[in-house]
Amino acid sequence: MELKKIPVQAVIETERFDLRPLRRSDMGLIELYGGDERVARMTTSIPHPVPPGMTEAFVTRAMADERDEDIWAMDGTKAGASELMGLISLERMDREQSEVGYWVAPPYWNTGLASDAVQALVDANPMQNKTMFASVFQDNPASARVLTHCGFEYLGDAESFSLARDTTVPTWTYTRKL
Repeated sequence: MELKKIPVQAVIETERFDLRPLRRSDMGLIELYGGDERVARMTTSIPHPVPPGMTEAFVTRAMADERDEDIWAMDGTKAGASELMGLISLERMDREQSEVGYWVAPPYWNTGLASDAVQALVDANPMQNKTMFASVFQDNPASARVLTHCGFEYLGDAESFSLARDTTVPTWTYTRKL
């Protein structure tokens, strides 16, 4: 997909946290939490262990004017929590569609943070999408519940390669019409 100059990424506010664009100061917490094998194994794109320089390259791409994905930090400072509790992203696709991706730092598991972040992104619809998609590994039913809780509907089974697992993993794919 050709990269094009993208408008400034919006800040999405909720009572509990803000979804805000990444900044260089996030690198330490991204590396800490993303480097946790339990987090990495539930993503397609985070290897384990995280190689030197990868987090810096990731943040640099996220901050670029020309990018194919907007990535937000789940920033809980307004409620006395961490400035980075997880990440959520929208990857641009054609035909006014995007794919949602997210992970939550282990200290914030089972707190409703993922559901709240996905719902905030759906409600804000910052890319003015007609459809959002998401895929989760079939051994991660909690993430599937997040999507169905936020109005996503099961679309079908597929598989995706996981860098941390170094293998192809069965997935469930979901869609949400907006």
